[in-house]
Amino acid sequence: MYLVCGFVLMYPAGAVLEGVIPAIGTSLGLSTSLPNEEIGIPYGMDYSQQADFFFQVVFVATAMSIVSGAVAGRMKLVPFFLFAIVLTGFIYPIQGYWNWGGGFLSSMGYSDYAGSGTVHLCGAAAALAVVLVLGPRNGKYAEDGTSLPMPGSNIPMAALGVWILWLGWFGFNGGSELIVSTEASAIAVSQVFLNTNMAAAGGVVAAILLSLFLTGKMDVTMAMNGAIAGLVAITAGPSAPAAGTAVLIGAAGGALVYFSILFFDKTLKIDDPVGAISAHGIVGILGVMVVPLTSDASFVHQALGVVSIAGFTFVASYIVISIINIVTPIRATDEEQYAGLDSSEIGVEAYPEF
Repeated sequence: MYLVCGFVLMYPAGAVLEGVIPAIGTSLGLSTSLPNEEIGIPYGMDYSQQADFFFQVVFVATAMSIVSGAVAGRMKLVPFFLFAIVLTGFIYPIQGYWNWGGGFLSSMGYSDYAGSGTVHLCGAAAALAVVLVLGPRNGKYAEDGTSLPMPGSNIPMAALGVWILWLGWFGFNGGSELIVSTEASAIAVSQVFLNTNMAAAGGVVAAILLSLFLTGKMDVTMAMNGAIAGLVAITAGPSAPAAGTAVLIGAAGGALVYFSILFFDKTLKIDDPVGAISAHGIVGILGVMVVPLTSDASFVHQALGVVSIAGFTFVASYIVISIINIVTPIRATDEEQYAGLDSSEIGVEAYPEF
């Protein structure tokens, strides 16, 4: 859907309502033979149109993947794909236009270098809306509301996934400089690489130390979320801070995600199996709001960006998933959840040995 209409919505040649509602179009005819304006990009580029599309499609996929983590274990595939069509084709591109496509957020001075708000907060707000309609996994909460542990099936595999994310984040953040063909851009990218890595490290250390202090054990799942939180926290402004400041920003993210995961699970009773809403949403807000500490961005403009992105995405996603749920139930039955959605949805058992 991002190829069908999302890319042009996010980077339009015009607008239905200037700065707010972009004009729709399509990128199905994307070709090097076309001038930029014909695929909805009104500004000149120092790189190919195809490169820009490929880079941006990875961002929208990231937003959708946040939803997949939050709904794991109890959402049917068909309604999940239906929601993915709307999120990637319309919801994400519209709010992305506000920031990166010349919309009202960028015009007023909102600053989000690589998407703590535009990508991560958007994905988390959508995930929260879907989870509220979907409900928790069967057996997650006792009758008295007590949260019951449902440990992951393969922690080494999860750790490998986080390591891959960590590595990929260098492209995510560093690539947002868009070019490395000048001395200034090459230096900027090197600083982004440095800060991205150090923020992730700060997040891991903070989460581990908190876990050790509060529980007496170094919870590896919290360490993994600490790494992701550190990365999310630095993403809105990875080029400006000094390396030591990046460590502190990442550590703040790692500490915040620790308490946020517990708050969502035990107090709000919102079932988020991988802590995606906390790591990408709550820490995404932190990432956006710390940008003024190392730049000339305004706290007021940053806060308006947070409210606009989270508010629009949540409301739009809640409406869409509620409609989908009326058309076709989004929640797997208790029996299907017990047997495993791998067998009921795709006909293959992921863990046949159990």
